[in-house]
Amino acid sequence: MSQQRALPQSKETLLQSYNKRLKDDIKSIMDNFTEIIKTARIEEEHQVSRSTQGEQDNYEMHVRAANIVRAGESLMRLVSDLKQYLILNDFPSVNEAINQRNQQLRTLQDECDKKLISLRDEIAIDLYELEEEYYSSSVCEPSDLPLCEAYWNCDSLDSSPPDFSSPLVSAETASSNNQIHASPHLNGGGMVEHS
Repeated sequence: MSQQRALPQSKETLLQSYNKRLKDDIKSIMDNFTEIIKTARIEEEHQVSRSTQGEQDNYEMHVRAANIVRAGESLMRLVSDLKQYLILNDFPSVNEAINQRNQQLRTLQDECDKKLISLRDEIAIDLYELEEEYYSSSVCEPSDLPLCEAYWNCDSLDSSPPDFSSPLVSAETASSNNQIHASPHLNGGGMVEHS
């Protein structure tokens, strides 16, 4: 009762109407079922004939069975309304579900943060070792340049200088190469001639 008094007037009225519907439907089912049982009893002779009485009892049973079905459907609708009311107005349980989901997501976020921090630390250690290895190698001399600039400087230093260990080109070959690559000259008609 203290919970109902704490509820707003509209909610209290709604709950009272649900309670009244429940009692009315259950009473209708019980009354109609009781009347069907009474009709099934064999009674003494009446003023009407037995066949007429049987038809009347049959019709009454059909009507009362329909009333029971209607009351049952009303109870099913009441259950559906109660479920909907509970889902829409049960704020404590909704808030509790939201809080549980937030807690799960925060735990997942903390785990991801820890994994990312450990991954960052591992990468930093590996990069430090790579830089130490790079600067201590004989390919490029250590300098105070960052790794990327030192890399580009080493690439420019590593570009292949002319190969002096190859045999010298003969003078005849050199002169023939010069003739092949000589610039074209114009003939008298303005046409380009290649020698």
